[in-house]
Amino acid sequence: MARAIMIQGAGSNVGKSLLVAGLARAFRARGLSVAPFKPQNMSNNAAVTADGGEIGRAQALQARAAGLEPLVDMNPVLLKPETETGAQVVVQGRRVASVKARDYAALKPSLMAPVLESFRRLGQGRDLVIVEGAGSPAEVNLRANDIANMGFAQAAGVPVVIVGDIDRGGVIAQLVGTQAVLDEGDRALVRGFAVNKFRGDPALFADGFRMIAERTGWTGLGVVPWFDEAWRLPAEDVLDLGGRRREGTVKVVVPQLRRIANFDDLDPLSATPGVSVEIVPPGRALPGDADLVLLPGSKSTISDLAHLREQGWDVDILAHRRRGGRVLGLCGGFQMLGRRIEDPDGVEGSPGGVDGLGLLDVTTVMGREKRLARVEGVHPASGARVAGYEIHMGRTEGLDLQRAWLSLEGRPEGAASGDGRVQGTYLHGLFAADAFRAAWLAELGVAGAGFDWEGQVEATLDALAAHVERHLDLDALLALSAEV
Repeated sequence: MARAIMIQGAGSNVGKSLLVAGLARAFRARGLSVAPFKPQNMSNNAAVTADGGEIGRAQALQARAAGLEPLVDMNPVLLKPETETGAQVVVQGRRVASVKARDYAALKPSLMAPVLESFRRLGQGRDLVIVEGAGSPAEVNLRANDIANMGFAQAAGVPVVIVGDIDRGGVIAQLVGTQAVLDEGDRALVRGFAVNKFRGDPALFADGFRMIAERTGWTGLGVVPWFDEAWRLPAEDVLDLGGRRREGTVKVVVPQLRRIANFDDLDPLSATPGVSVEIVPPGRALPGDADLVLLPGSKSTISDLAHLREQGWDVDILAHRRRGGRVLGLCGGFQMLGRRIEDPDGVEGSPGGVDGLGLLDVTTVMGREKRLARVEGVHPASGARVAGYEIHMGRTEGLDLQRAWLSLEGRPEGAASGDGRVQGTYLHGLFAADAFRAAWLAELGVAGAGFDWEGQVEATLDALAAHVERHLDLDALLALSAEV
């Protein structure tokens, strides 16, 4: 039988996802068959799985760390925010509903069964399943019908390790306070703790570490210093990308859409020498010195197009185009570049339609069926291979599709303006292909832009595993796990 351990956080953004990736790679290096699992995730940054569904991109990175293809069972419930108060609910890789936040609580009891089914299926034939919680178990007001933290741990019989974030300050209160608010049954599941994101000499926190152990009775597993190379891995949150900005000969400007989705396209670009990727937040104009304006994917295309106009970014984009600048739209961004977006069935809200930016002669009609596919192909202009995934709703037609600039599995893909300076495509992940990225960026004036992006990710996962191995007691962690 597989063993399992659950990594929960004393708060959000304590570094759980990165730690699970590091643990998966470290235990794999020890010869164990490891799988990551997150019962419930909330993210618009999704990955298409080998079995044709979608999961959170963080779990896809963890799968890679474990040497596995991503599977829907690794993240059986994915919530994709569509509005301020509602989200699309994806269960075992497939969209099942769109619900308001107040209605999701009523839906949750029905989700525990598929969560446990996926967990047990994932554990078959494996040595260890590393489970990641969501948010914090200290949010005891959400404990009823919980499937993300202690509710799952109780149902599956999985022991828990709580991680605190010392970079925020107050880590003793985070961990001791978490224990204080848990009920007796949940408290009994917690076996250990760790402190993450320490800057400086971890030995300086020895007294604080001892105090936490004494007050909680939990096994202390270690103090993990800040991992400086985390920026070399795909970002989990678009805000993480904002901190990677650096000088380059070519500036790529990306408006930060309210429902920005599948922005992993930006990771290889931001890591490329000579390229500066600037995420522009609401309230700021798009810089006039951009070489490329990149419109990213969106979970709510029509709503984000309205938001784009509210910021005045449509005026900035049209001015950029008049100056001879280049524009690239990916997925939802591609749809925005067209003449019109029609939504006759009200897939994204009220039935109707809106004018697009009019930079491509195409029209999109939204539909209820979502296309989910991993695809491969070629960039005919350079002969470079590309690979990626499609994850979108809607069908796009129009004259500019006759200037398709990609070929995917024998079919044309994408659209371009007559001068080729405005392009759109539904293919996500194409910039991960080194030869294509180098050829495409060469047209923007980036010389020698080729570097091994995939190799960098692998090397960084190895470095993360070594970092985790060095600072956490993995033998003790394994001993705290239980057969499930």
